[in-house]
Amino acid sequence: MVAIYNQPHVPTLDKKLVFLVVDDFEAMRRVTANQLRQLGAEKIVTARDGKEALRFLRNQSIDFVLSDWNMPLMSGLELLKVMRSDPKLFTIPFIMVTAEAERPHIEEAIACGVTSMLLKPYSPAQLMMRVERGLTWKPRALQADEPGAATSALMLKKPSAPLPKVRKQPQRPTILIVDDTPDNLMLLSGLLKSDYRIRLAQNGAKALEICTSDDPPDLVLLDIMMPEMDGFEVAKRMREHPNSESTPVIFVTAMTSSDAQLKGLDLGAVDFITKPIDPESLKYRVRNFMRYVQMRKNLQADYDSMVEMAQLKEDVAHITRHDLKGPLAGVLGLLQNLIEDDSVGRKQMEQIKLVEETALQVLNMINLSAELFKIETGRFELKAQPVRVGDILRRIAEISRTTFSGKDLTISVDTDVPVGDAMPESSGDAMLCYSLFQNLLKNACEAAPDGSKVSIRLFDQSPLRIVISNKGAVPVDMRERFFEKYATSGKQGGTGLGTYSAKLLTEAQHGSIELAVSDEDNATSVTVLLPRAPTPFA
Repeated sequence: MVAIYNQPHVPTLDKKLVFLVVDDFEAMRRVTANQLRQLGAEKIVTARDGKEALRFLRNQSIDFVLSDWNMPLMSGLELLKVMRSDPKLFTIPFIMVTAEAERPHIEEAIACGVTSMLLKPYSPAQLMMRVERGLTWKPRALQADEPGAATSALMLKKPSAPLPKVRKQPQRPTILIVDDTPDNLMLLSGLLKSDYRIRLAQNGAKALEICTSDDPPDLVLLDIMMPEMDGFEVAKRMREHPNSESTPVIFVTAMTSSDAQLKGLDLGAVDFITKPIDPESLKYRVRNFMRYVQMRKNLQADYDSMVEMAQLKEDVAHITRHDLKGPLAGVLGLLQNLIEDDSVGRKQMEQIKLVEETALQVLNMINLSAELFKIETGRFELKAQPVRVGDILRRIAEISRTTFSGKDLTISVDTDVPVGDAMPESSGDAMLCYSLFQNLLKNACEAAPDGSKVSIRLFDQSPLRIVISNKGAVPVDMRERFFEKYATSGKQGGTGLGTYSAKLLTEAQHGSIELAVSDEDNATSVTVLLPRAPTPFA
């Protein structure tokens, strides 16, 4: 006997889409593939781990990836990172299927570009919701600095269907009641039907069929003593099937021995209710456990919101950056023309340079937010060009003299290149070099005592060596953490991102950076090594 209730309408998927299901458990691969087929998918490829999945991804066309998190050889997170750093695989939607419920894990997956998170156990309707969402997902383009990128991003997002509301009129939890006695079924269902959706099974085989289906119940009230298949055997088989392995079971039984309870607990029972049943005690205990079930559902909704908000923030930041960079570049060009104009007076020139400094700082922040995000998530691709590092160092020093004029600092730029010889060039990215040295020089000037000297030295070596030195020794407790994110000491309003970003920007250009502190001289120096650009033949 099974109570009938309305099933939600589930739309079907495009039969042309190719899905890749990645899981190290064969049973789970079969279950997920079967769920996709029930939703209308016909082309499904399965892989045992991330490495096998990558071989499929690089040798055939895949439209969508559903991957478990914890797998040997290559985990789901490692697979995600590789895909998001590969221009050919970057645009493929990726759903991470996991039993992980720790927020830092979810945040890490979001930072790496996951399309959606799906917590086990889940129903076909929940899977369909996230697949549909994934099909409207549009990643940020790798070539984000090309003209028109902001417009393209807006056009990509505009036609997308609105995202489903996760908490819109949530359905009541479902309880499966299993007992071979019809009177017991009627008694239990009568006590609980006002608060929950009820399904009934009069034998173990029917209970197992319901529990291992694609729409398992939230909780099972399971009698132990039944003919043919008892409750212990039902629970054991439930734990062997991916769809029911996590479904909570409360045994309802006349058996009171400790051996029976231990056996039930070993099979994953969450509680025992002894016959004859106390109605109030039953409702109280079921209600308490259903709070856990609802908490799990709310957790999925929270993670959906986290993914959605992260993608929205990325879109807004991406579009804003491109809308700002164009006008700023134009302003800087006009300011450069004014600086080179001999007819501009000294007082006006100082004001123009202050405006230029402010514009450069804004541009630096915009570039840092874009490039650091790419570097941190493995998406950055260096297109190395010759960079006139000496010119950048002199320009930054000139701006810093104005910025820190109140500290009466002497800021010098020295090089061992003989007068008249061509200045050496690094092989890298000019904007990254500007941001890198601007952060290091700013950090040195802030740390230097009033009236002291900050020196910048460029050594004509291979690789190029740039040393920025200042008076004042970095505190002992900061030396090991000097290049760590958010590490700061004694600075009013310090973010701890300056030296961290300098390290990332150096390494993104295949260089290295190190700190040296002399307590004897009360001095600090930071050395940057950058690859040298090849010298062109005459």
